[in-house]
Amino acid sequence: MMTGTDMMMWSAWHWIMFAALAALIVYPVGRILTRIGFSPLWSVIAFIPLANLIGLWVLAISAWPRGQKAP
Repeated sequence: MMTGTDMMMWSAWHWIMFAALAALIVYPVGRILTRIGFSPLWSVIAFIPLANLIGLWVLAISAWPRGQKAP
């Protein structure tokens, strides 16, 4: 069983890899969201397990801001 001190044992290499993999996910998702008219900050939802599925469904069924025509 892991205790709180086990987390301190992770090396700097672990955190470098985590940051690199996080950037590989957040950057393209943020670019896609920007292109369809949403804030790129919504890309953080990609890391929350159930929220990412809910966010994907909301994105799929909502009206995209750039897709709307001006009256």
